[in-house]
Amino acid sequence: MKKLVALFSLLLFVFIAACSDDEITPQERFDKYVNLWNDQAFSKMHDMITSNASEKYPAEAFTDRYKKIYNDLGISDLKVTYEKLSDETIEKAMEKGTAQFPFTVKMNSVAGPINFDNKATLIKEGEEDKENWFVKWDPGFIFPQIKDGGDIGLTVTEPERGEILDRNRMPLALNTIVKEIGIQPGKLGDNPEKTKQKIADLLDITVETIDKQLNKDWVGPNMHVPLKKVRKQKKDLLAQLRGMEAITERDKTARDYPLGEAAAHLTGYIGKITAEEMEELDSDAYDANDMIGKRGLELLYEDRLKGSQGVTITAVGENGDETVIAEKPVKDGENVVTTIDAGVQETIYNAYEDDAGTAAAIHPKTGETLALVSAPSFDPNEWVFGISQSKYDQIQNNPKRPLLNRFTATFSPGSAMKPVSAAIGLHNGSIVPGEGIEINGLTWSNSEDWGNYQVRRVSESDGPVDVTDALIRSDNIYFAKKAVEMGSEKFVKGLKQFGFGEELPFAYGVENSSVSSSGTINREVLLADTAYGQGEIQVSALHLALSYTPFLNDGNMLKPVLLADTETSQVWKKDLLSEKQATVIRGALRDVVASPKGTARGAQKANLPIAGKTGTAELKQSGDDNGAENGWFVGYPADKQDILIAMMIENTGDKGGSGYTVNKVTDILQADN
Repeated sequence: MKKLVALFSLLLFVFIAACSDDEITPQERFDKYVNLWNDQAFSKMHDMITSNASEKYPAEAFTDRYKKIYNDLGISDLKVTYEKLSDETIEKAMEKGTAQFPFTVKMNSVAGPINFDNKATLIKEGEEDKENWFVKWDPGFIFPQIKDGGDIGLTVTEPERGEILDRNRMPLALNTIVKEIGIQPGKLGDNPEKTKQKIADLLDITVETIDKQLNKDWVGPNMHVPLKKVRKQKKDLLAQLRGMEAITERDKTARDYPLGEAAAHLTGYIGKITAEEMEELDSDAYDANDMIGKRGLELLYEDRLKGSQGVTITAVGENGDETVIAEKPVKDGENVVTTIDAGVQETIYNAYEDDAGTAAAIHPKTGETLALVSAPSFDPNEWVFGISQSKYDQIQNNPKRPLLNRFTATFSPGSAMKPVSAAIGLHNGSIVPGEGIEINGLTWSNSEDWGNYQVRRVSESDGPVDVTDALIRSDNIYFAKKAVEMGSEKFVKGLKQFGFGEELPFAYGVENSSVSSSGTINREVLLADTAYGQGEIQVSALHLALSYTPFLNDGNMLKPVLLADTETSQVWKKDLLSEKQATVIRGALRDVVASPKGTARGAQKANLPIAGKTGTAELKQSGDDNGAENGWFVGYPADKQDILIAMMIENTGDKGGSGYTVNKVTDILQADN
């Protein structure tokens, strides 16, 4: 009997021990809750809170609040950890039916990292056979600051976009106050349609645009309904608008481009971000209402100009008091200071008047870019303030293509290329200073293989032609003969040493200059034509301007500079010719103007000595064509050498050819000095 009693007692102990082992501890329960929290499984978290908390904070409200706050605040990298209890503490907690766990929450948000410590109380609830541990939850689990009520506030401060400035800190793009013109529906008068039509005509918008604004849900009779922003400079327009009773206005900040058309292709403009751009860009850095750079410097330096939003997360008490939870200060965009000279930019653009073309102005001793011009152009302010469809169609259909950025494109340089050909010949020994060759007549053909094709020159020579005379009179035959003599391999090598076929080391993307459509010269006629700037050779205005810098820098070509904080006078291509050879070409470029035989003698009218080279690029499909002509002149003050302009004007054939461009550049150089 004693053995039987002992056996029964042992079985009872094992049974009780087994039951004890199966009982869930508060630590196991909170560990599960923390894992759900880290997974942001809010609905399942609600299943684990006490009955009182569940009654006070129903499942849907609990889940929605968590989701909304976490979404609005951009919560990421959530990590909840807790301090584990000792076995002794757990045993006491199980006896009392309550346990406390210190925990730490770490997360990232739109306002930066957020960390806080708190304590969770777990209570045993339920009937004996269904008892379990539940979290005594309150809003302090979201953020301690709202434990006793209140809500979470999010304040966003927009950054001020950086300005684009010229070398003298004059604005090329700035933020300014403009007038937002609106309409007050209740004051449209007895004939609202007539009033709307008049407003539409003044603002260059449609009545449909006005009606679309007036039909929005929030519009009331006494409200300001915005229609269009207008620059303060348009005083006459503003005066007419202010004379109408229905018109209202508000001050708004907007982007302004003081040079307008003169620098449109350079500065570009900003516009509202598109859905496609949102996908391509960092979605954390932009929202759907942001304005971003669309082209030009605004696009190129978007990351520097845009800045970053300031964000403040606050706990707002029921009495309205605010406590900061996290804060990221606003960071305004950087100002971008360029090497551009606004005065030079505007002077060159205005010189085009109704002509089309492109120009690049540089400081030939430093490589600083002073102007990049494309004409005709458009007013970037119209893109910012809202361009009408009719105005856009007018620009789009203009045969002179004002939307085309010509300073990033390449063109046939004509005889403006001859100084480069001369430098190549001098460097490889094919041309010797002072050594002349006999050329008879106005035409030349090297062999019967050329068929009927002949190279033509403008004027006959009095005797042997050397490199100086050839540059002064712009002798096509001299350069054609010298190129054929040196051969395509040497000539193409020389062009590549001048950067042809290579990306220009310049912040603003410019099309690569090219030797030919294939990158090689495999025909003798093409070689001859290329030497005097015809054939298939293409060059940008900026590259052509840079190609003259070796003549002023002892044979070294400078690297172009666009930003004021960039080191200047950096060498891009070294030792393209010797100092002595550079002197030969420099002297010839002065004589192109100073000599009675010079093709740029029209520049003698200037009150300063000018040097340079003309070029007439014939745009024709064959030698028998009478195609259009583009007139080039690359010129600089021979003494000061502080500015060099490469200017091309389209269709100068009936205006005096390159002489027309010479006059333009001469006037610009005089205005600058």
